[in-house]
Amino acid sequence: MRNGTFYGWRVVAAAFGLAVLGLGFGFYGPPIFLSAVREAHGWSLALVSTAVTVHFLVGSIVTANLPTLYRRFGIPAVTKAGALSLAVGVLGWAIAATPWQLFGATLLSGAGWVTMGVAAVNAIVSPWFVRRRPAALAIAYNGANVGGIIFSPLWAAAIAVLGFAVAAAAIGLILIVVVWLLASTVLSRTPEQTGSMPDGALAAETVSAKAARPLPGSLLWRDRKFLTLAAGMSLGLFAQIGLTAHLFSLLLPALGAQWTGPVVGLIGLMAIAGRTLLGWLMPGSIDRRLVACASYAVQITGSIIFIAAAGTNVPLLILGVVLFGLGFGNGTFLPPLIAQVEFAPEEVPRVVALIVAMSQGAYSFAPAVFGLIREWLPAGTGATPGFYVAAALVQGLAICAFWAGRQSRRRADAA
Repeated sequence: MRNGTFYGWRVVAAAFGLAVLGLGFGFYGPPIFLSAVREAHGWSLALVSTAVTVHFLVGSIVTANLPTLYRRFGIPAVTKAGALSLAVGVLGWAIAATPWQLFGATLLSGAGWVTMGVAAVNAIVSPWFVRRRPAALAIAYNGANVGGIIFSPLWAAAIAVLGFAVAAAAIGLILIVVVWLLASTVLSRTPEQTGSMPDGALAAETVSAKAARPLPGSLLWRDRKFLTLAAGMSLGLFAQIGLTAHLFSLLLPALGAQWTGPVVGLIGLMAIAGRTLLGWLMPGSIDRRLVACASYAVQITGSIIFIAAAGTNVPLLILGVVLFGLGFGNGTFLPPLIAQVEFAPEEVPRVVALIVAMSQGAYSFAPAVFGLIREWLPAGTGATPGFYVAAALVQGLAICAFWAGRQSRRRADAA
């Protein structure tokens, strides 16, 4: 649009709102729901934890199929259906009287939240931007962290005051209304309908200097760039989610109950800061795999500082949280941007959906695996140095994966 605000920024704002709601319900909600369900029924931690894992695994299956669903039904319809499924699923968590009812509810909640998750946000925003896509996605993805800042305390307070069932029904109704309005208004328009080119320009400015060849069908699964990108994202998020799931209890002995929550909350704030700075300042010509390697190197430095803190040095513990948080948002932000410059435009939605689905399936098991690491490795005064070493090693493997794909791309460009 040549007059007024480019409509794509309205789409970014809508995607931001969807990310707030989708992640607030589907990503940050389940750990709180787990406690509420256990308290209500006395079911074992293993059973309810398995339900949380199923919730995420179902989401990964739906994520992998989002491009197909969008082609058949359209983004607005899929988003509306996802909101209904998520709201009903969370209510199911609250009113489940038997384990099988709980697992039935996880199928609905898991299928619903990903229609407002990382792959969905990318699919909604990307058609509107090419040159400024990093900045646009940075803003939209920040909704995920804001969702945690808002909904983690909101769910806890609402369940305590209203009870789980009433809280789920009330907040779920708000979710349905807001998503329905966004999908029916903002998301119902395409760039073609508004008469605008990507970035609001008269002609699209492409980021990639070379046109990548299409990789239909199984060819994609034999492509080294795709495999290394999927591995890098999966390993990086596995380490991030695994460490974060246990960080509260690891910091509690040194910081106490009053300060541990706010300090852990710094991760979300630093994730917003790190992602936003990259989105607006990252040069279009820079190797984005190299940026991903640097981001994980910063997080590894945070893990080393955690080890140096020995569980007791509060300034070092806070510094470790800050460094870890700076790279936290980039785990989901950078891989779609790498896909943008390494794959043919028609392949990017499929690539992003698959790498997000694979990484989500991987990190579904991260809290349990890192819990076992804490049990197996010796700990002292809450320090658990081996735990942080394990996180750093997994992120080191993520760097190796991104770097391997970088070498592959350079050879392909030289050919």
